[in-house]
Amino acid sequence: MNSAVSLSDRNRLLAVMVASLFMAILFGLVSTTANLILISFTVALFVGGFLLNRPIWIVWIVLSSGLLVLGILPIYNDSLDSKAGWAISLLCFILMALAFFKSLTTPDTRKGTPAFIWLLFVFFVYTVGNSIVQCYSAEEFVSGFKRYFQLWGLLFALCWMAFDERHIRLWRKFFLIVALVQLPFAVYELIALVPRREAMVESIPGMVPIDVVAGTFGSSIYGGGNSGEMSTFLVIVLAFLLSQRMQKTLSFGRFVLLMPWILAPLFLGETKAVIVMLPLAFMVLYRRELLVRPHYGLMSLIVGSLLAVCMGYVYMSVSKMSMDEMIADTLRYNVYETGYGSNLLNRTTVLTFWANQQGAHDPVSFVFGNGLGSSHQNPEGQGGHIEVRYPYYGIGLTGASTLLWETGVFGCGLLIAVFSCAWSAAGRLYRESISPIVRADASAIQAALSLFACHLFYNASLLEAVSFQMVFAAVLGYLAWLYRRHVAPLVWSRL
Repeated sequence: MNSAVSLSDRNRLLAVMVASLFMAILFGLVSTTANLILISFTVALFVGGFLLNRPIWIVWIVLSSGLLVLGILPIYNDSLDSKAGWAISLLCFILMALAFFKSLTTPDTRKGTPAFIWLLFVFFVYTVGNSIVQCYSAEEFVSGFKRYFQLWGLLFALCWMAFDERHIRLWRKFFLIVALVQLPFAVYELIALVPRREAMVESIPGMVPIDVVAGTFGSSIYGGGNSGEMSTFLVIVLAFLLSQRMQKTLSFGRFVLLMPWILAPLFLGETKAVIVMLPLAFMVLYRRELLVRPHYGLMSLIVGSLLAVCMGYVYMSVSKMSMDEMIADTLRYNVYETGYGSNLLNRTTVLTFWANQQGAHDPVSFVFGNGLGSSHQNPEGQGGHIEVRYPYYGIGLTGASTLLWETGVFGCGLLIAVFSCAWSAAGRLYRESISPIVRADASAIQAALSLFACHLFYNASLLEAVSFQMVFAAVLGYLAWLYRRHVAPLVWSRL
């Protein structure tokens, strides 16, 4: 008996030694390449394998590195953003594999899954299958697949993995902390980086110095910044706090203490989209109050509109334009024929151009698109094969145009159906839950969904930017977790 045990121990020790030797050789070979993408990929693969039975740790690593670290790396080295992003993407793909495996092997895991999760899965299968059928090149497909779905593992894991309420509560607090740290980072970027960029304007045409004020959501000293994504995230957090205040789950004192930290970064940059997104969030949040308590709802909408007006005044001061000039300039490169930035197309003409090129001329691509990555613009090299056909046009300027070019009307319709079903699930959660905390979050999630939908026509970050995709995946994943916990049991009890 003892000899058998000792033999087993020796075999286990030998296996560990062989595996350690193999890993040492592998890491040695990878390190000699000096390729940061390959190194980060290998490290993430090793860490992910070690954490296969600890998905909670993977979620913490993904959230903390994606929202607090990844976005500030390009300030010091432009190439670090995409290279470090590969490690986060790989961890999320491991998380996705774990979620899929559990849903397939444990039937009870799928019970109560909301419709929008199944639609997301259908969108995932459709885009992958459609792209394989139309595959132009493996590189284009892999890069497009990575951009679209690099954070969806978080979404499916929140729905199908067994995370208890304690972990969810900690992650909710973490997102609030992320919102609070945007102010010091935005102030640093405004004071230290904007003056440096102002000195580069003449040597780098098209640079807008103030764009670097993006908190931890991604800034580059020589390029642009995800200021719109930071602002949208802060408006979403503001919606959650306002909703909690409406349900009386947040004290007035804490609300007043938190508001300056959330609102201040919105005044430091020059994200004109906030002038639209802030009233939109208020309108979604207080639409029920307009029917029940019209005076209260109207007053809240007025406050939201006044905040938007104040931001517009600040933006006019920064750009040194009058109100008429700012409106005319905004319409010129968003609605009229002037291209956005260095592109020939803007946020409106990019859609009409797609309709003209893919309508009767190419009905198959009109319906099914041209495959993942086909319209991607790559500033560091050659873009997708459709983007190469229309150089300098900027056909992938927005999420909506990217979806239409790459997945067609069918794929775009699937994603619209996802938003519609998620809105319906949040509404049902609000109506059927007796918990004020759940009702508050359900109402705020509907506001967030409206902002995500609006953002599809603003830029392509929802399909490309790691930090903003993380917010999108976390919100939808949290909605799925709430739905399965508070609505699905009621549905099954009625059957």
